Amino acid sequence: MALPALFKPLDVRNLHLSNRIVIAPMCQYSAVDGCMTDWHLVHLGHLALSGAALLTIEATAVLPEGRISWADVGLYDDTTEAAMRRVVEGVRACSDMPLALQLAHAGRKASTEVPWEGGAPLSPDDPHGWQVQAPSAIPFHDDAPVPEALDAAGMERIREAFGAAAARAARLGLDAVQVHGAHGYLLHQFLSPLSNKRTDAYGGSLENRMRFPLEVFEAVRAAFPADRAVTMRVSGTDWVDGGWDVSQTIAFARALEARGCDAIHVSSGGVHPAQRIPVAPGYQVPLARAVKQAIDIPVVAVGLITEPAHADAIIANGDADIVALARAMLYDPRWPWHAAAALGARVHAPKQYLRCQPRGLKELFDVTPG
Repeated sequence: MALPALFKPLDVRNLHLSNRIVIAPMCQYSAVDGCMTDWHLVHLGHLALSGAALLTIEATAVLPEGRISWADVGLYDDTTEAAMRRVVEGVRACSDMPLALQLAHAGRKASTEVPWEGGAPLSPDDPHGWQVQAPSAIPFHDDAPVPEALDAAGMERIREAFGAAAARAARLGLDAVQVHGAHGYLLHQFLSPLSNKRTDAYGGSLENRMRFPLEVFEAVRAAFPADRAVTMRVSGTDWVDGGWDVSQTIAFARALEARGCDAIHVSSGGVHPAQRIPVAPGYQVPLARAVKQAIDIPVVAVGLITEPAHADAIIANGDADIVALARAMLYDPRWPWHAAAALGARVHAPKQYLRCQPRGLKELFDVTPG
C-alpha cells in the first residue's frame, strides 16, 4: 500500500519531520511571573508522546509587557530561561520529538485577564495590568485601553528583545523558533492597515508596514544558529474589508523567503473585532494554498482540521506541505495514532505503550527514533 501523504517524511533545514502532523502553539495561561510551571511539564510532556512530528511551545513573550495575559510564558531573563530549561529537559527525558518555540509580543492585545476569567483587557492601574504598546494609539476595541504608540527607541527595544529571546532559545537547545506575526498581535498590528496608521517609514505603504516585522525576523534569524530552522506564523487575512489580505500575505511571504525563512504557517484573523470569519472545516486552507503557489518553502495549514482523511487530502492535493493541529490535539492527544490507524500508516510510540496496540493493528507502532 502506498504511504499516505500525511505520513511521508519531510526535511525542513535541521528538522526531520517523520510525518506532516505538527502541534501548533497553544497558550496555557498557567505561568507565574513569566515562568513555566509543572502544568507546562505535564502538558507538553503529554503531547510529546503523541506521535506528531514537531511540538511547538506556546506563544512566549520576549518582554514582560509583551505577554497576552499576566499568566503568560516569557523568555526575557535568566529566571524565565531557567524555568523553561527545567520543562524542556523534562520533556526531552521522555521524548525525542523535535521542539520549537513561538516568540511573540502581544502589542495592544496584551495586559488581559486569563480566558476562564473572561479574558477582558486590564487597565494599567489594575494589579495584573500594564500599559500596552502598539504601532499606533488605536485600541483593539472601544472597551480596551488606548495603547502607547511606539517610538524609535521602543521599536529598537522590541527588536533586540526578539533577538535576545532567540539566543536564549538556542541555549536551551530548541530545534526551531517561530516568529508570531498573526492573530492581531504586535507584528500583525504593524502589517495591517486597520491597526497601523503611522506616517513614518513604518506605516502607509505595504513596504513600510512590512518593514518592522521583517526587521524582527532578521533579528531572530541572526541570533538563532544558522543550521536551525526559523519560521513565521501569519494571518492570511483580517476578514475585514480594507484590511490585511491574501495578496499582501503573499508579498510578505516572498520577502520572508528571501530573508531565509524556512516555512510559513498560515492562520487568519485577530486584528479587528469586526472580523467575519466563515468558520468551517479547513476554512483557512485556501489561504495556505494561495501562499504555497507563490513561494518555494514549506507552508503549514491550520484551522478546524480534525479528520485524518481531510488532513491527508490537504497534503496530497498540494494545498500545503504540513498540517498543524491545536484544539484537536487537546481533545485527542493521540490523534496521530488514530490517523495512522485510519490511513494505514505507522507512527512512533513510546515502548512503554506498545502493549496498547489493538488486535489487528500490530503494524501501527514504529518504535524506532523519529
